[in-house]
Amino acid sequence: MTQNKFNSTELSLNAKLQILTLAYENKASHIGGALSIVDVLAVLYSSVLNYNIADSKDEKRDRLFYSKGHCCTALYAILAEVGFYEKTALDGFTKDGSYFTSHVNSKVPGIELSTGSLGHALSVACGVAIAGKRKNADWKTYCILSDGELNEGSNWEAILFAAHHNLDNLTVIIDFNKIQSFGRVEEVIKLEPLAAKFESFGFEVFEIDGHNHSEIFETLSGKKYTTQKPKVIIANTVKGKGVLFMENKLAWHYKSPSEAEYNEAINFIKSNN
Repeated sequence: MTQNKFNSTELSLNAKLQILTLAYENKASHIGGALSIVDVLAVLYSSVLNYNIADSKDEKRDRLFYSKGHCCTALYAILAEVGFYEKTALDGFTKDGSYFTSHVNSKVPGIELSTGSLGHALSVACGVAIAGKRKNADWKTYCILSDGELNEGSNWEAILFAAHHNLDNLTVIIDFNKIQSFGRVEEVIKLEPLAAKFESFGFEVFEIDGHNHSEIFETLSGKKYTTQKPKVIIANTVKGKGVLFMENKLAWHYKSPSEAEYNEAINFIKSNN
């Protein structure tokens, strides 16, 4: 099993550059949401998750379900950086016949579940977590949700289920960048008070800066856990983080960069990391 092999800052930097390149070269979208979650992914794959790049289905592995499948470039980039496949494999991104589709595809090594229809992955994660408990397994289950995805009732059913079954081996991570496909979260369907909602549903709740690697690690490592409840980490993030003209801009949920924008974005990332 692999863990503690990579520097999270370097992992994040390289993945950000790859996110921008994949979007630019393939006229792809969802840069904003990919940049908001990549720091969390970098910490997970550098120092938290147990995984096996030689056998992505190793029974002892931790399971990560990436529910915000539209932001696939972040996960594809991280998995390439840690060695699940050669970086050149990403040359097939969005091409006919490639497994590297525009929403995450479980045929790609290291990906547990094809996602993109929002609101499904947490239900699957709950099923896997309860199976782990019944097997007395040591592996843990994680699920990364987008904030807009919490509009889906299926998530709240899964949240009820997780608390009822005391799934203390389940950690939900919310990419709370506060912008979804049609506007700001507070304007579409308000989520606040989000922490209080999860507490009332029976979760142990943590709120963190989703770009502070030390804070992400300290929380995800379990050092702060005090109960046998399922956990939720509300990661406060910035859509388009690291590229000034993309930050907190709804347009970058959809846009692919022009050549000038791509070059400017690359320079922003390189000069601020």
